[in-house]
Amino acid sequence: MDKTIVIGLTGPTGAGKSTVAQAMLERGCALVDCDRVAREVTDSCEPCLRELSQEFGDDILRDGRLDRRLLASRAFSSPEKSLRLNEITHPWICRKSVEKIESFRQAGVPAVLLDAPLLFEARMEGICDFVVAVTAPARVRLERVLARDGISRELALSRIRAQHSARYYRQRSDFWIDGAAGIESVRSRAGEILSQILRSDNGDTHEG
Repeated sequence: MDKTIVIGLTGPTGAGKSTVAQAMLERGCALVDCDRVAREVTDSCEPCLRELSQEFGDDILRDGRLDRRLLASRAFSSPEKSLRLNEITHPWICRKSVEKIESFRQAGVPAVLLDAPLLFEARMEGICDFVVAVTAPARVRLERVLARDGISRELALSRIRAQHSARYYRQRSDFWIDGAAGIESVRSRAGEILSQILRSDNGDTHEG
């Protein structure tokens, strides 16, 4: 293999992306975690912080650092504000993610997993060779989010309702994993998909 394959991993909150990512990492993939990249960007990217303060108020910056809770309260107060947050941050996140992917490419890594919950919204599928979606029923996701994040049921439900349906992800992806199938089944399916991708020489293994 003479190229680094970029695999986009996406799906709604609580679907099981972390289980899939861990299984693929154990099989040799490198990881670019867009949630982590987003934190790096909003920690240190001055042009991005400047745009955010212009849009959401100077007081979201305190001694040059972002007050994430205050930003969230304003950015998620309406769909329009949420869209503006994404419009400002996504280009910077995408740019930083591409830089990380290129570093892995230069190091000769055979496959990089781009873990991006908002892969399609940020139009990052264009930098991926394949996209894997993980979905699960809303009731399963709700249980997981409540156990994982320690937030109220109302807030967890609002997050879930704000996200796309399983069909949205499946229609736009090359591979699909049922995140409610049980950990070992999910891990096995992730391994099968990764093996299929790595065996491909010309990208003709898409499931459709």
